[in-house]
Parts: sequence; C-alpha cells; structure tokens
Amino acid sequence: MQILPGGTATFLLLFGLFLGAFALRSALRLRRVLRLIRHGEHVEGRCADRRTVDRGPGMDRSYATEYVFTFRTRDGREIEFTDHAPGPFGFEVGAPVRVSYDPADPAGRATVAGPGAWGPVVMPALLAVVLGVFSVGLLAGFAAMRGWL
Repeated sequence: MQILPGGTATFLLLFGLFLGAFALRSALRLRRVLRLIRHGEHVEGRCADRRTVDRGPGMDRSYATEYVFTFRTRDGREIEFTDHAPGPFGFEVGAPVRVSYDPADPAGRATVAGPGAWGPVVMPALLAVVLGVFSVGLLAGFAAMRGWL
C-alpha cells in the first residue's frame, strides 16, 4: 500500500523541506543573536527566575527549565525576557548576566549570549548545521531518485 503519491521520493522531498525550514529558522535566530552581540547595547542584568514549564502530555521529557532575565535599559525601563538555552548549567536566581539588546525593541530583542553564556549561540548554530546537512542529504536523495543527479 502506498501512503504518499510518489512514495519514497515524496517522503524525501517533504521531510527534507521540513528539516530545511527548521534549519533556516535556527540560522535566522543565530543571525539575530550575533547581531545583538556585535551591535546591541550591553548592560548588566540578572537572572530573575528559573521555572519548570510543563511541555504537555505525550512528550518524553515533559518538563523544561525556563530562565527569566531582567535588565534596566539606559533610559531606565525595567525589561523582563526569557532566552533560549542559556548554557549547559543554567543560572542561579539572582546571578548577574551581561545582556545585549536592541534599543529600538528591548523587550522583543534581548539575549544573554556572550562571555559566560554561549548557549544561545551554540544551540542555534548546531541545529542549523545538523538539520541543514540532513535536509541537503534528503533533498539530494530526492533529486537522485528523480534522475536529476
């Protein structure tokens, strides 16, 4: 029984595009974080909270740790944000961190990436490379099955 029209070739195409979309998303996240590190404002912040978030039923690891950071902009506004993958060991509540943010949108574009916290750089880079390689391999397999290679 054939589930997809085109069978294996269609699977390779769809799964390759799916992984490629995630690789692109990770690459864009990496670009944004690197831009903030290089061109953003840098201020002292702190880890305000570490909470356990339920990811829902059906997940193998149904709980994730989420870190909340706060900082004060140069014009005195108090901003709170969460950052992805702060590092392999996380942060203690109250720990000082270096925050890089976009002055035009400090609540939407801020990161703790930098010295002492390379997780927000390493994780998107790793995902972009690994998923990108798998995506290219699957799409090359699709092209080979179609006789294009």
